[in-house]
Amino acid sequence: MARFLNKTTKQQGLPPGTLIFSGEQKMEQPLIRVMDFNLDKCSEREVDNVEEIAEYEDTATITWVNIDGVHEVDIVEKAGQFFKLSALLLEDVVNTGQRPKIIEYEDFTFIVLKMLRFDEKSGKIIAEQLSLVISKKFLLTFQEQRGDVFEPIRERIRSGRKRIRSFGPDFLAYCLLDVVCENYIHIIEVLGEQIEDLEEELLDDPKKELPHQINRFKQEINYLRKCIRPVREVIARIPKTENATIKKHSFEYWRDLQELAVHANEAIDSYRDVLADHLNLYHTTMSTKMNDIMKVLTIFAAIFIPLTFIAGIYGTNFEVLPELHYRYSYFIMLGFMALVAVGMLIYFRKQKWF
Repeated sequence: MARFLNKTTKQQGLPPGTLIFSGEQKMEQPLIRVMDFNLDKCSEREVDNVEEIAEYEDTATITWVNIDGVHEVDIVEKAGQFFKLSALLLEDVVNTGQRPKIIEYEDFTFIVLKMLRFDEKSGKIIAEQLSLVISKKFLLTFQEQRGDVFEPIRERIRSGRKRIRSFGPDFLAYCLLDVVCENYIHIIEVLGEQIEDLEEELLDDPKKELPHQINRFKQEINYLRKCIRPVREVIARIPKTENATIKKHSFEYWRDLQELAVHANEAIDSYRDVLADHLNLYHTTMSTKMNDIMKVLTIFAAIFIPLTFIAGIYGTNFEVLPELHYRYSYFIMLGFMALVAVGMLIYFRKQKWF
């Protein structure tokens, strides 16, 4: 499946708002988890269907509903009916190739971005679409599969941290996105260490496999850039929202999160430049080695040209050559040839040609 652009053949020609899952199914059965809390209490449970969430609708608590498995379109549609979400929004949820974005509605704010993880075995970045619907009482999140980076946030809720239990769904959404962005930084650091290790190999012993490694890292960095770069724009827009779902007291946290997104983007751009430098360094190193080899071969060729000339003269078929009948002519010729070779080497050395 294409990493940079999902295929949309199934959606072609269909009216807007048609719910058709586009992506790769990553789990068998969808899972709905609910965390309901305030300053005094906290409860969490798994529910079998969306209708069971209705019991939290009139309570004076904050309710976080997380749905894993957006391939089950019926569950997404029922969630949309319960929370009164538009068909276009739900279409964005099930279309997992969405670009990170934010959309303001009258009663809620919708955010889409990528949650990433690094597969050490394949050395590739794996992306999962995360969709958030922020309302005054509920936070609704959609994920493609179970397993995320949100466990520290759940632990903070369970342990009774005052701020996260009382500041509302918008602050909870900030906490989730903060962990997602911190995970971006972690993945960039892991890739960055491997990229920086290439420099030692390039300087010590550049191998033929290095360009392939550099190209693989470039692909992963470009994929990171595609997933992370728009997040900066999304987070920058959140403090400027005009609906009541994002409260003013949380604006400073979103601005701090924007700095984290900027840092991630700058790190990606830096490593893109480093990879380009690595590739140039590889070609320069290989060219230097080739020049050294050609220099040695040229020196040997230059030495053997006069020696070949001398041997050519004494290899002619003329009968009258005075030196031929002298007893030590052969040894004199070899000595003269050795003297010429040594003299040329001394001359090349003084000229610093090697």
